[in-house]
Amino acid sequence: MLLQSFGKTRSKEVFRQLFIFFAPRLKNYFLKGGASLELADELIQETFVIIWRKAELYDERKASASTWIYTIARNLRIDHFRKERRYLYKDDRFFSKELVVDETQFESHHQAQLSERVQKALPLLPAEQSKIIKLAFYEDASHSKIAQYLQLPLGTVKSRMRLALVRLRKLLKGVEP
Repeated sequence: MLLQSFGKTRSKEVFRQLFIFFAPRLKNYFLKGGASLELADELIQETFVIIWRKAELYDERKASASTWIYTIARNLRIDHFRKERRYLYKDDRFFSKELVVDETQFESHHQAQLSERVQKALPLLPAEQSKIIKLAFYEDASHSKIAQYLQLPLGTVKSRMRLALVRLRKLLKGVEP
C-alpha cells in the first residue's frame, strides 16, 4: 500500500517509510547472498533509486510490493555479480536457485495470492502463534530474539512456531500452483 501511495503522490514521507521498512530486510538479503557490507549498502541505494524512478509502474495485481522490490534488488545483485564475473560463491545451489532463476509473471501472481491468503489466515491462529510468525517472517527475527522479546523459553518459541506452521499449511492447502 505504501508503494502504491508513493507511486501516486511521490511523497517523501511515504518513501522514507518504505526505506525504513525495506532497507534492513534488503541488507540482510544481500549479505546472505554473499555481498560485503559496502556492496550491500550500495545495492540498497541503487534499489531505492529505481523504486523512486519507477514506483508509478508498480501494479498490485501482478505482484505484491515486497515481490516487486525484491525482484529489483535481485536483478541488481545479478547484474553486479555478472559485471564482476563472480559466478561462483558460497554455495553453487544458492546461485542457481536464487540468482539465475527468472520469476515468471505467474509466479509473481501466485506469490501475491499466497501473501494475501497468509495475511487472512494469521488471525485464525492462536494469538501467541500468530505473534511468533509475524516476528519471524515479517520482522525477520531469529528464534532467540523472539524468545527474548516475548520473554519466553526458546523451546516454547520453537514449539509454537512449529504448531503455527502446521496450522498455516492446513489453512493454505490448495494455494500451491
